[in-house]
Amino acid sequence: MNQNYSSQPVEPAYSPAPRRLVFRPYVTYSLIGICVVAYLLQLVSPRDAYGNDYLFLLAGKINEAILDGQLWRLITPMFLHGSIYHIGFNMYALFNFGPGLELHYGRWRYLGLFILGGFAGNVISFMFSPNPSLGSSTAIFGLLGAEGVFLYHNRTLFGDFARRALTQVVMIAGVNLVIGMSPGIDNWGHIGGLIGGTLFAWFAGPVLRREGFFPPYRLVDQRDQRDVILAGAAVGFLFVILVVAKFIMP
Repeated sequence: MNQNYSSQPVEPAYSPAPRRLVFRPYVTYSLIGICVVAYLLQLVSPRDAYGNDYLFLLAGKINEAILDGQLWRLITPMFLHGSIYHIGFNMYALFNFGPGLELHYGRWRYLGLFILGGFAGNVISFMFSPNPSLGSSTAIFGLLGAEGVFLYHNRTLFGDFARRALTQVVMIAGVNLVIGMSPGIDNWGHIGGLIGGTLFAWFAGPVLRREGFFPPYRLVDQRDQRDVILAGAAVGFLFVILVVAKFIMP
């Protein structure tokens, strides 16, 4: 949650055993590592009279500071957390959703998805919530939206599994948005992250095609790289426009 702050084929006997390629989600691991290190720094950081740690004061989503020109605060809050339960819940969600998306998206597109989801969530929170906030759930809701779009776009390929999994994703999102109505949770950040991740995934997410025969066959992404870049730029620009609108609104 975003928290307001207060079978291989048989081989000949003489052939060496085939080696399976093991995908390691290094981007997901790195993001978890960054968040954990940032939280440890928050723990040892000096605090002000209200108990706010220095890293939060420097990089949290604080509307007044953003309006003063500290625009990095629309990115940096996704790496900060308010408690051990807060970071534990978010890192567990990232560990569960991240590796599969990283596998199909590729490392750089997946990283872009994460950052764009977090940015979109902080922008919507900036527009509609006056409360300071921090947490990775803006980006994680972006991953959740992207997971749903991926399953929908590739439902013919994955069959009944995709339908069951898509239903589960919708239920998880719905339950967490309801929980997000509780006091102390920045639900606007969740909504923004979900919108940003869903938009990016719809126009830039992998659309898979099966090549070859089983076994073996491979899945090939039909999405052109140029379309990915253009979609990412367009979605990012949309949320930049929203930031500008917030600055010029009375």
